[in-house]
Amino acid sequence: MSDNIKPADNGPIDAVILWVDGSDARLAEKRRRYLAEKQLTSAHPGAIPARFASSNEIRYCVFSILKFASFVRNIYIVTDEQNPGLNDEVKARFPERAGCLKIVDHREIFRDYEEYLPSFNSSSIHTMIWRIRGLSDNFIYFNDDMILIRETSAEDWFIDGKPVQRGKWLLPPVRKIAGNAIKILINKHLRGNRDYRPKISFYIRQWQTALLLGRRWRYFFHCHTAHPMRITTLEKYFRANDELLRKTISYRFRDAEQLLASSLAYHLEIRNGTAHLARLNLGYLHPWYSEERLNRRIDRCTKDQRIKSICVQSVEMMSGNQREKIFNWLDNVLNLNNAPDLNNGN
Repeated sequence: MSDNIKPADNGPIDAVILWVDGSDARLAEKRRRYLAEKQLTSAHPGAIPARFASSNEIRYCVFSILKFASFVRNIYIVTDEQNPGLNDEVKARFPERAGCLKIVDHREIFRDYEEYLPSFNSSSIHTMIWRIRGLSDNFIYFNDDMILIRETSAEDWFIDGKPVQRGKWLLPPVRKIAGNAIKILINKHLRGNRDYRPKISFYIRQWQTALLLGRRWRYFFHCHTAHPMRITTLEKYFRANDELLRKTISYRFRDAEQLLASSLAYHLEIRNGTAHLARLNLGYLHPWYSEERLNRRIDRCTKDQRIKSICVQSVEMMSGNQREKIFNWLDNVLNLNNAPDLNNGN
């Protein structure tokens, strides 16, 4: 099912980033046509336009990998007929890494499964990234809002070829499940809103995925961080469970019933005894923070040497001052204040 190299020990390690530019008129039209065909609206929980917004976080994500994960061999950017246009700046700032960026279209990873395209669902898309041609067996999966802020080594991600999985054990999210049931009862049956759907829960989806593998009473919860994953683990599982793979990628927009491939990979490695479990080393930056709280968060990320990455969530919902503060800070962290000479590549 794959055309990939199987390394020894840690072997080569690549990075994979999912990226979409929601302002692209062609992509917006493709999404509009599909919604109309299925008689859905942009109010569908997985189709809200903000889900596809881009504020150039991809630039910070890529440069953070080049600066703080120099062991990464190639960076694969998975897109739908798009290109973030970073090659010239990579060549100028990191001339020794020119050519490390690889653009991967959805059609490549969905080969033999083309009937499930187009897909506007990051959960469906990241279920298929292990099928990238030439991808190293050990790879790190990023969303474009995940940014490294300190030096990392290969051993922060893989030890003896086994992924270092950062998170914590939790009990089943009973309160969230009960809360959703109450919301459905009130909105669908008492208020008559038949189209109501509760907010998709990151906790519930991870637990449901763990439950597939027999984890009934507790599950290993991961946050919005980059994930070390292995082709061999996912390929072996989906080779034996093609029907489940097809069901997972059949959702064109994010759905509460959909398994989460990152959680699946984590629990497969745990079940196989091939995971190293570790504490989170992540900082969150949200649009809902007050200016004072945002300043405290940035200050903590700056000073706490244990925090090696951040997730800048929902940048499009932040105020101009919040965005400016975060991006100015990241410019300093990544030494991006100087404008590169894009003509001479230095």
